[in-house]
Amino acid sequence: MQKQINTGENKVLIFFARCRNNIRIKFAYFGLLLILAVGCQEQKTTHRAQEDLDFALQQTQHMLDTLQHLQKDRLPKSMDKNRVMTQSDIYDWTSGFFPGTLWYLYEYSSDAHLKEKAVYWTQLLEPIQYFSGHHDIGFMMNCSYGNAYRITKDTAYKNVLIQTAKSLLKRYNPKVGAILSWDADKGWQKDRGWKYPVIIDNMMNLELLFNVFQFTGDSVFYKVAVSHADKTMKHHFRSDFSSYHVVDYDPETGAVREQQTAQGYADASAWARGQAWALYAYTFCYRETGLDRYLEQAKHIADFILQHKNLPQDKIPYWDFDAPDIPDAYRDVSSATIIASALFDLEKLVGDKLADTYRQTAENILQNLAGPSYRAAIGTNQGFILKHSVGSIPHKNEIDVPLIYADYYYVEALMKRDQLAEAEKE
Repeated sequence: MQKQINTGENKVLIFFARCRNNIRIKFAYFGLLLILAVGCQEQKTTHRAQEDLDFALQQTQHMLDTLQHLQKDRLPKSMDKNRVMTQSDIYDWTSGFFPGTLWYLYEYSSDAHLKEKAVYWTQLLEPIQYFSGHHDIGFMMNCSYGNAYRITKDTAYKNVLIQTAKSLLKRYNPKVGAILSWDADKGWQKDRGWKYPVIIDNMMNLELLFNVFQFTGDSVFYKVAVSHADKTMKHHFRSDFSSYHVVDYDPETGAVREQQTAQGYADASAWARGQAWALYAYTFCYRETGLDRYLEQAKHIADFILQHKNLPQDKIPYWDFDAPDIPDAYRDVSSATIIASALFDLEKLVGDKLADTYRQTAENILQNLAGPSYRAAIGTNQGFILKHSVGSIPHKNEIDVPLIYADYYYVEALMKRDQLAEAEKE
């Protein structure tokens, strides 16, 4: 293909060289060169997207091989200080990301072996549809069963999603107008004195509710999602559109009690992954509702992230935008992958010059993540694709390690880039 293009280009250049005094032909010449340049760029983008996805395929196969020697009913999560894979049970908030990654890679490759594995790891999570012990069931099931249904259209997957959404609604309090994140009387949370904590991460669960509204036509799912999004927009964001991590409400009145953090540097700081969750969630809220306030919110959040003085040149954020040891603070690759995936979506929803900024930033993030600083070598890293993410520094947990959700949103962003490149070729 490249040889044919070069040969044709050479013939055109010879022709125009002979006719260089013709003004009209000169304009045609430059126009054709521009078309050739754009075409080559599209080919380059498509090739890069496919190359990165092929790498993800190979590395994920290494993870599947690694899992053959570990517990078959536990899902990959991260690595410990000895570089050994850590696994979670199905009730951990991260349980849906590995099966979701497998579904994306099956969608890309049409590999029957990957589909078989995706089905196996997804079906492990079936009991979660009746679980309402924390808010993260939206993460867990929409990433796994949601992708399974989107790709296969098997109604068995859809039915599980509907039941999961019903379970999630049990955590909604109409007096507050938001879904409860954590039970305040359990675990480490009970030491914080909270009554009804809602975290910015909780916004991500709304995609499940919107999807089930589309499946069923039952407006209760839509109304709860919009109520939660509006309540969060009102109380989680500061004047610069950065987000608090935790807002604690009075469950009887809905009044705000505290605005704090659990995983960020300080109550008033901008925890990087929290900003990423907010960007991603308000983008899909606009896509699903068409309500302009959500698009404006997403654009404001994107502006906060992309214009922040502490965003590194390679666009891979520090774990907190206000970490005291910047520029020596840990980077959080998981935040970068979520931001990149969100920006590909946001680009399609804006009709102005911002689209180019969003697209180019997402492309830059993926290009930088594909380098040796952040991407593991094939056959290493216990099969995790990326390095250098941060779980929770305040809890001294999962610091500077691979994280399964960083890989999930990375592969998701790669799929979006690949699909955009394919669409531009048509």
